Amino acid sequence: MKSAYDLLVVGGGPGGAIAARTAAEKGLSVCLVEKRPAIGAPVRCAEGIGKEALAEFVEPEPCWISAEMGRAELVAPNGTSLILESNIAGSKVGYVLDRKVFDRYLVAQAADAGSDVMVKTRAVAPLIKDGAVHGAILEQYGKRTPVEADVVIAADGIESKFSRWCGIDTSVPAKEMMSCAQYLMTGLDIDGHTTVFYFGNKIAPEGYVWIFPKGDGTANVGVGISGKKSGNGHRAIDYLDRFVNSHLPGGKIIELVVGGVPVCKPLPCSVSDGLMIIGDAARVVDPLTGGGIYNAMFTGRLAALTTVKAISMGNVSKQVLMEYDRGWRDAKLGKDLTRNLRFKEYFISLPDKQLNTLAESAATINLENFSTLTLIQELMKRNPTIVAGLAKLKLSIV
Repeated sequence: MKSAYDLLVVGGGPGGAIAARTAAEKGLSVCLVEKRPAIGAPVRCAEGIGKEALAEFVEPEPCWISAEMGRAELVAPNGTSLILESNIAGSKVGYVLDRKVFDRYLVAQAADAGSDVMVKTRAVAPLIKDGAVHGAILEQYGKRTPVEADVVIAADGIESKFSRWCGIDTSVPAKEMMSCAQYLMTGLDIDGHTTVFYFGNKIAPEGYVWIFPKGDGTANVGVGISGKKSGNGHRAIDYLDRFVNSHLPGGKIIELVVGGVPVCKPLPCSVSDGLMIIGDAARVVDPLTGGGIYNAMFTGRLAALTTVKAISMGNVSKQVLMEYDRGWRDAKLGKDLTRNLRFKEYFISLPDKQLNTLAESAATINLENFSTLTLIQELMKRNPTIVAGLAKLKLSIV
C-alpha cells in the first residue's frame, strides 16, 4: 500500500470492484480496501441478476453461476400462480450467482488491471484538505495509516459510514428500509430453473418471500418486510420461519443471513468535493425488487470514468464530479428508480383481496402473446381501480 493514489475505493463489493477495475484499466493508480478479511463474505444478497445486465460488465463464468433461471413465478396471497417466461419476465430471470466466488472474481480482475487490494483494512476517517475529501485514514491489523487520494469512491454498502463521516446524511427512515432474513437451504424439492415470489400481507407485510434456486436442491429462501412492520414476534426471521415450516418442511437450513435493504429515494446528491458515492451507499437499490447488484456496478463504472475525466482536468471539485450524479439519474437506471419507487408505494398499499384479484385477472391472459407493457394494459382494463391508483401517484406505465 502506497501513501498516495489517484483513486481510493472504500468497499470490495461488485460496485467497488468495477470502479477499481475501470479506473485501473484507464491508467489511474488505484487502491481498493475491504474491511472484511475475505471478499464476498458474508453474503447479504439473494444473488440474482438478469443476463443482459450482467453482460454489460463481465462474461459469465461457470465457477460463479449457481443456476440459470428460465422463468419467474408470482404467487398471490390466495395461492393463484402467475408464470412469467423469460421473454416476458426480463430482469426477473437470468442467473443466480455464487456471490462469494463472483465478488472475488471481480476484485481479482481489478487487481489484474493494476489496482492494489487491501483486505481486513478499514477506512476509519476521511482526510479533509481545504474542505475537500482527499483520502482516508486506513486501519489494518491495529495500525492506522493516512493514504491520500485525489478522489475517494464510497462503496461501503448500506451502512455507508464513510459518507457520513464526510458530512453526507445517509440515514434511511425505518418505513423505507426493508428488513430481511434469508436461509440457504438444501434438500428442497423445487423447480431448479424458476425464481418464485410470494406476496401477501400475512406472509410478508409490504414485502415478499423469495426462492432463488442454486442447483442440486439448494436455494436462497428469504423474506423482506417493511421496517415499520418489524417488531417483537413479527420480525423478518419470524415470517421466514413460518414460511419455511409451512412450504418447505423437508428442507435443511445450512446458512442464515440477516440485514436491511434501503427501498427509498436515492441520496439527494451522491457527490462532494473529492468524493463519489455508489451502489447501496448511494441508495440506488431498486425500491420495487430490492435488487442492487447491477445498480452498484453501473454506478461504480460511471464513477470511475468520471474520476478519470476529472483527474485529467486537474479538477476534482463537486462541480466537476456532478457529471457522475447527473449521469446515473438521467440514465435508464435513474428513471427506473423513480418509477419503481412510485410503483412500490402503490402496490404495498394494496390489501390481499386486491392482490388476489390482480393475480386472477393475469391468469386469464395468454402471456406468451403479451409484452410487459401490454400485460399491464390488459390488467388495467380488467381492474379499473389500478388506473385511479396509478394516476393518483402520477405513474406512467411506459
